[in-house]
Order: sequence, then structure tokens, then C-alpha cells
Amino acid sequence: MKIITRKNCMRIKKKRDAGFTFVETLAVLAVTAILTSQIGVAAHKMIQKARVSSAKTQIEQLKISLENYFADCAAFPTEEQGLSALWKEPVLYPLAENWNGPYTDKKIQKDPWGSDFIYIPKDSVRATDLPKGVPFGLVSLGADRAEGGEGNDKDIVSWE
Repeated sequence: MKIITRKNCMRIKKKRDAGFTFVETLAVLAVTAILTSQIGVAAHKMIQKARVSSAKTQIEQLKISLENYFADCAAFPTEEQGLSALWKEPVLYPLAENWNGPYTDKKIQKDPWGSDFIYIPKDSVRATDLPKGVPFGLVSLGADRAEGGEGNDKDIVSWE
């Protein structure tokens, strides 16, 4: 028979409390995975909202630049000249004789999803999409990069 002394008792207790069991470790990993996935979903939603907000802001800035272009040149850029006429003086007819640009602080950027903004002047074929009295339109196609859509895929337009 083994005599249990205080010294032996401490050794047994140290062995028992030496670390986590495998099941405890799995439980901690499962809880961590669940919390991480929830944070990932929330972050994705916030990023999408930020992209939509950024596209709306970019469209508003382009509208102001187009209005400044109009104030100097007495006309908006043609469809062929496009938004690049805000950054670099157009060389395509009709020339902007009073061009006093650039009208933006940097080259025209793509939308938050990496697509070019669509510029629709009043005299273009696509002008039927514009509400009456709107001199031009700007469109970002959204996350799906295709016309139409709902949610994050919805087109962001300057006239709404």
C-alpha cells in the first residue's frame, strides 16, 4: 500500500491541471470559428455599404465637374469626348474653346467595383433613360457590373 503524503498529493494535482483536454480545445476552437464567421459576414456587409456610398460620392463629384465644364465651355462633353474631357482638353469635335481645366483633381477613376462610369449626354442614343430635363446622366453598374439588378447589384445613377 502506498502512503499518500503531501508531496505526492501535489505531484498528482500538478499532473491533473497540466493543460486543456482535447475536448476543451475543440470547444474553444468551435466558439472562435463561430464568432469569426459572424464578424466576417458583418464586415462584408459594411464593405458593400461603403462601396455604394463611395460610388454615390464619386458621381456627385463628377456632376460638379461636368457643371463647371459647362460653365466654361457652354456645352457638356459629347459622348465621344466622354468624362476624359474633364481631365484633358478634348481634341475631338466640337472643340471646347474656353476649356479651363482640368476640372477634376486627378484622372477619372473607376467605380468601387473596377468598372468605368457610364456618361450619358442628353444627345446620345441612351438619353431615353434620362428623366425629362436632366442634361446628362452618370451610371455605375454596381457589384454585378451589368445593367439592372437589386441590392448590391443595383445600378447607381446620378438622377436618383
